[in-house]
Amino acid sequence: MNVGAPLSRLDGATLVLTRADGGALARRARRLGATTVSVPGLAVRIAHDPTVVALLRSRARFDDWIFSSPAAVRFAHRLAAPLSLRDARVFAVGAGTRAALAKHGIDALAPTARGESESLLALPALADVRGHRIAVVGAPGGRDLIVPALRARGAAVEPVHVYERLPPRLTHNHFDALAAASDPLLMLVSSGEALANLVALLPDVLLQRLRAQGLVVSSARLAALARAAAFADVSIADSAAPGDLLAAAARRLARHRL
Repeated sequence: MNVGAPLSRLDGATLVLTRADGGALARRARRLGATTVSVPGLAVRIAHDPTVVALLRSRARFDDWIFSSPAAVRFAHRLAAPLSLRDARVFAVGAGTRAALAKHGIDALAPTARGESESLLALPALADVRGHRIAVVGAPGGRDLIVPALRARGAAVEPVHVYERLPPRLTHNHFDALAAASDPLLMLVSSGEALANLVALLPDVLLQRLRAQGLVVSSARLAALARAAAFADVSIADSAAPGDLLAAAARRLARHRL
């Protein structure tokens, strides 16, 4: 992760941020000299389900807890605060999720490589989970690799859906801000679902403009999806962490300024 990028490295660029909650990312981007435009590819909504709340509070029911995203941590805490899992092993899909858990005093194991389901499943601590009772905290949908993989290893796995992902409600305010944004544009994407939503919902003239500019994605899998959606200039960040996305944006901008 490039945490020491000089402030001038994003000067003059406009970053199109597609996360549902991109406030922290926007602040970091502006400190690096960029202008930001928020065009969310997803909306998220808390799941007000009494069954979910009961699962979160029955902490002795599970041996292991897996949190799939920072949003999963945030909504779990809102549903069953305080979030305390002292007698169980806790896992996070990536560094951002691990940091979100740490804010609640929870020390989680997370892959040191790219924060994806495959990296989590490759952790030695999850290699032998036969007979373990595991809660996977997140939202329905998505890639859904973790639950079937752990069940195949002999674990009893319970999905705990604390929020849901929805298509965004894009308005003319989003479209007007994107149309008025200055070149060069760099769109940052860390979700295949968000990318698909934007391709479906953006007016064609704006979509064609974005396809002609730079796209920064968080994995090779997303890069393949982006190229299949006619994005030609695709850069791959080291992970979905804000610092890695911004570092990849800075590298891409520097190459095109040579």
